[in-house]
Amino acid sequence: MLGFLLVYQPVLEFIIQNIDLITWGWIALAVIMFVVLQFIDAPFGRHAAKKFGPMIKNKWGWMLMEAPSFLLIAYLVFASGNGNPVAMIVGAFWLIHYANRTFIFPFRIKSRNKLMPVFIVFSAIFFNLMNAGLNGLYLGNVADYHHSWFYDWRFILGAGIFIVGFGINYWADEKLMNLRKPGETGYKIPHGGLFNYISSPNLFGEIIEWTGFAVMAWNLPAASFAIWTCANLVPRAAAHHRFYLEMFSDYPVHRKRVFPFLY
Repeated sequence: MLGFLLVYQPVLEFIIQNIDLITWGWIALAVIMFVVLQFIDAPFGRHAAKKFGPMIKNKWGWMLMEAPSFLLIAYLVFASGNGNPVAMIVGAFWLIHYANRTFIFPFRIKSRNKLMPVFIVFSAIFFNLMNAGLNGLYLGNVADYHHSWFYDWRFILGAGIFIVGFGINYWADEKLMNLRKPGETGYKIPHGGLFNYISSPNLFGEIIEWTGFAVMAWNLPAASFAIWTCANLVPRAAAHHRFYLEMFSDYPVHRKRVFPFLY
């Protein structure tokens, strides 16, 4: 339903006309969510629990909940957008991330029987529709970048930061997925690279990615995504850190949660 509303012309025009106000409200909700997540661990991945209702295989859950971000940006920026070349390149960076998350990452997961709550999937679908909707409408209908933006320090720096973050995220996911040998279950302590300094390099990489995206795009919806990424992933990294400390008596206590040497 929300996806339909985001491409229904009268609703689309209303959002475009009020996009800054709506985005500020979305940012306020991110702040509230950050506070809530100090007390509740999002129940998926290693924190999944059946008490949160019906479960679905995590491979299909990931695909279902990430697909809206890919499809909505593809439609709003490329299929129905104003054709601004800078906006389309910025949108292409988005699609690179979500092509990985939707069509590649789920099939890289080696655990066959892992489940996640259905309500997490639907919550993530709502989040991705809102997030991609605001960013897609801005890039496809509001953004008026001059071609000189390709040479602007913000585009160059932001693109570089995004690429570094994507590389960190992909490398860390690969490292975690290869910790277990075929047939093994349970968790192990990861070592090497950024894992020597923080518990969640994969989450750190994603925070770096969307910070770079916000710099590259230099608009309020892009900034709101960077804020939401921190609001979601910083508490999740703290939960991962607690998980490791509780599970392993020999877990390196000098490691920080998500930001090397800081937190």
